[in-house]
Amino acid sequence: METGPGAPTPPIAIAGGAAAATARLDARHAEIGDDLLERLQGVCASVTDDPAITGAASQDWWPLAMTWALEGQLAGRAAVVARPDSPDQVAAVLAVCNDAGVPVTPAAGRSGVCGASVPVHGGVVLDLCDLSGIRDVDDTSLIVDVLPGTFGDRFEDELRSTHRLTCGHWPQSMTLSTVGGWVACRGAGQMSTRYGKIEDIVVGLDVALADGRTLHTGGHPRQATGPDLTQLFVGAEGTLGVITGARLAAHPLPSYERRGAWSFASFADGLEAARQVLRRGATPAVIRLYDGVESDRNYHVGLERNVLLVLDEGDPAIVDGMFGVVDQVCAGAERLDDALVDHWLAKRNDVAALEALISGGLVVDTMEISGPWSTLPGIYRAAVDEISAVPGTLAASAHCSHSYLDGACLYFTFAGKPEADAKDAFYRQVWDAGTAAVLDGGGSLSHHHGVGLNRARFMGDALGDGGTAVLQAVKDALDPNGILNPGKLGLVSPWGPVVGFDA
Repeated sequence: METGPGAPTPPIAIAGGAAAATARLDARHAEIGDDLLERLQGVCASVTDDPAITGAASQDWWPLAMTWALEGQLAGRAAVVARPDSPDQVAAVLAVCNDAGVPVTPAAGRSGVCGASVPVHGGVVLDLCDLSGIRDVDDTSLIVDVLPGTFGDRFEDELRSTHRLTCGHWPQSMTLSTVGGWVACRGAGQMSTRYGKIEDIVVGLDVALADGRTLHTGGHPRQATGPDLTQLFVGAEGTLGVITGARLAAHPLPSYERRGAWSFASFADGLEAARQVLRRGATPAVIRLYDGVESDRNYHVGLERNVLLVLDEGDPAIVDGMFGVVDQVCAGAERLDDALVDHWLAKRNDVAALEALISGGLVVDTMEISGPWSTLPGIYRAAVDEISAVPGTLAASAHCSHSYLDGACLYFTFAGKPEADAKDAFYRQVWDAGTAAVLDGGGSLSHHHGVGLNRARFMGDALGDGGTAVLQAVKDALDPNGILNPGKLGLVSPWGPVVGFDA
């Protein structure tokens, strides 16, 4: 397979360059004095305050921040970038920063779209890209030990070419994202119906805590040794600890594949078909449903068609059994050309359009959520209607990207073209309207993009008072000085609020 650069890919050019870029957000910033800089350089392989490097490392793929880049601004700006080359150095950097009370923002591929790796309070960006590569493969137990800065495409390429294995985790950001980022954001690959989301794939972690202590979680199948500490850090977005290693479940490289495409009269009809497929026990690797707008946009089949794509891979006996169920469930639908699946495969990792749309003056983003099957049709209609009602919205649509026995992920896309000085307000209005519709309808706040900064203000509504209090208590226990990725997940921070994203 063709692999990418194995390094972060900038989302958009910063007007005036990264070195001169200023911080956009109203938030307290931590600076790094000469003494602390010297201490960090004494424990880490590479530490720099070069403005070009700190500016570039302060940018991720958050679409709103991409609009700010056109004005020469970053969401926040790191004072220094520390780039350790071993897990021990990660722990040492954290110990120094914890002692000094300086915020640390873990980062690697920086492909997140919610601002999770933006250093809103300055301080240190902890760049984990040099912690890269597969450390061990247990082919008998099908467990792979991998470092967090390993980019997804290179990880999968080595698994396939050297070990004839796959983890089955293939997000759209495959060449942009790293294993540690997948775990930190509780990510999902496009084949999650077969292989699971990352929380189903990860079987153990190495973690460095805020004060430099380290722990090793997992290690035994389905162990009953109290709460699962692995899952405590999956999805924590670097707020509870820094992932320095991961053990992931692998599978033999699939030897067989089948594809199919159908059209349904309505999006609700397509959702019902997907539900029936899963209810009968079939778990095809890919089962994707597009509403009329997205079906026509992606496949040029007209607005009246709601396209369902199915792809499965694995042992022939299992795949044929899966497709037997799919064929029966979809018997009353219009069968389309299987080449539509080929088209999706060719385009599934293409993210180039985002920069072009934003550079053209549009405000665009995606909003992925999950919900039980019983509520999904209502959530779909309500969210599309509420987003469409925001003045300035040009388009709002959705597809169902991941399906499970109990429910599925709806992936909304919106675009608008407000006046230049109204972009931030428009963006917030759309997110407020869409999120309220989803939560009121019984859906989740996020399925796989995580929370970061953009969704932080909704965490109280999503978790409730009890859940919010428990999460904050865990944060206070593991990171009492609040140095780990402050401003994210809606957690209280000693660095104060990020104005506009705290409530």
